[in-house]
Amino acid sequence: MPQVSFADRVAIVTGAGGGLGRTYALEIARRGGAVVVNDLGGSVAGEGRSTAMADKVVEEIRAAGGRAVASYDSVSTTEGAQAIVQTALNGFGRVDALINNAGTLRNAWFEDFSLEDRDAMFDVHLAGAFNVTQAAWPHLKRQRYGRVVFTSSGAGMLGNPTQSAYGAAKAAVVGLMHVLALEGAEYGVLCNALMPNAAGRMATQMDPDIIGANMPFIERLSYGFDPEFVTGVAVYLASEACQTGHAIYSALAGRISRTFIGVTHGWQGPQGAPPDADAIAEHIEQIRDPLRGFDIPDNLIDEYRLLAMQAPPQYVATGC
Repeated sequence: MPQVSFADRVAIVTGAGGGLGRTYALEIARRGGAVVVNDLGGSVAGEGRSTAMADKVVEEIRAAGGRAVASYDSVSTTEGAQAIVQTALNGFGRVDALINNAGTLRNAWFEDFSLEDRDAMFDVHLAGAFNVTQAAWPHLKRQRYGRVVFTSSGAGMLGNPTQSAYGAAKAAVVGLMHVLALEGAEYGVLCNALMPNAAGRMATQMDPDIIGANMPFIERLSYGFDPEFVTGVAVYLASEACQTGHAIYSALAGRISRTFIGVTHGWQGPQGAPPDADAIAEHIEQIRDPLRGFDIPDNLIDEYRLLAMQAPPQYVATGC
């Protein structure tokens, strides 16, 4: 039996009719898990729908001796999300893991972005992850076990031209993960986020002019952009073998790394005197420089603790 096993586990993979989601579903099934293959069956832009994509992946899994059922519901509505989770309960009696993979893509320069396209991005990426996770959440908490994988993107965490709505939604997904990682930990529900890089339908929508001078570097790494180069980390994060949460991982051309949000040690202003803009200008290099030291807060309040430990005693309040 492989070290990472899904025996007796049930996983939901949204957007599993092709690309990354398909490989996740196939691999989880290969490792003994039952899979809900969810896909609306629409275009990259999220237009239209069909049962064919989800059905084909279910057929692949069953042909290999695995267990799977199809779901054609939309993640962008609460009703669709509830139906996706109910499909898992009806088919297999439980849900143990969720990979929020469903996504669409519409690119445009910021000033040209329509409200319709903006809302379409927010509805699938952010509301979709929120909706399906919320539908599954009571079941995961009740059984005191669960794994939730949120799909973010370098477009959100690092930025990419023409992807303002997509990037905003993908960054917001990380914010959702941070909160749910804290809320779920005591119940054994571990949440992580993944920044995948893979060649697929979405990649074809990229403007070559945006890639520009970076094309030689991308071509040098082109061997590593098949979806399977991401599959392993996504499947691991959805498995019982994963024992840690509240983290962001990047999968890029076979390199798996942790991405984190940190705070530099910065500059401590004078006691009791708010720093003005001139003082900020004078110390901006010290404020920005991570080589002077940095910390990775566990949560909002933890930054207070880190500062209290870092600051000289005279800067720390001693009374209430």
